[in-house]
Amino acid sequence: MQDAHNHLQDPRFEGIREDLIATMLTHGVSRCVVNGTSPEDWPQVAQLAELYPELVIPSFGLHPWKTPSPNWQQQLTSYLDTVPHACIGECGLDRWIKGYDIELQREVFTTQLDLASQRNLPLSIHCLKAWGLLIEILESRPLPQRGFLLHSYSGSAELIPHLAELGAYFSFSGYFLHQRKKNVRDAFKSVPPDRLLIETDAPDMLPPESCIDHPLEMELNHPANISKIHDKASAILELSSVPKNFQRFFESGF
Repeated sequence: MQDAHNHLQDPRFEGIREDLIATMLTHGVSRCVVNGTSPEDWPQVAQLAELYPELVIPSFGLHPWKTPSPNWQQQLTSYLDTVPHACIGECGLDRWIKGYDIELQREVFTTQLDLASQRNLPLSIHCLKAWGLLIEILESRPLPQRGFLLHSYSGSAELIPHLAELGAYFSFSGYFLHQRKKNVRDAFKSVPPDRLLIETDAPDMLPPESCIDHPLEMELNHPANISKIHDKASAILELSSVPKNFQRFFESGF
């Protein structure tokens, strides 16, 4: 079982991280992509990849909620140069967060998109309420040959054919299994089988209670819940292609 997107380095997991990882391994989680969000947490991502190389695929990105530091680009390039199998992300565009600066987000995102394209690296994209702008950017710039990942996809089903044509993979967290998320489930059903991935986005995106095998305090999402999320999602759509999709997108070419 693979988790296409989590934040195992998150400080909310401090003090329980080793237990979380032991539970993940015991319950069949073979690989997970750990996404950094800023230079502040990139060292923890790199350390997890060094400590658990068979489990953790490291990803380094500047999240749209984060303020870029003056030398963030140089730091990112350094991690990509020195950390084996490094990906780029989490990065993207977000008009949902209060006080957003969409032009700054565009600049930061396109820098990371260009890096991923130049190196043909896996890229994990966050997009909330900015789909028109995202598509405009994707249509106007070189893209990674391997494609790109739209993590925790929240766009419409109608956008999927064009995004897939551009090279998108689509990942869904267990949050879309909440009853009120019918539109996201409709989008899930529309994804081409060879572009579908499953994630936890742990410690966030807590799934419905029926998908929680490993409850945590403070309503945190345990990354080992990926197994039950996969089982529940497979009742909606056949998921046999997901392991091959994960390998093709994240692990081919390294």
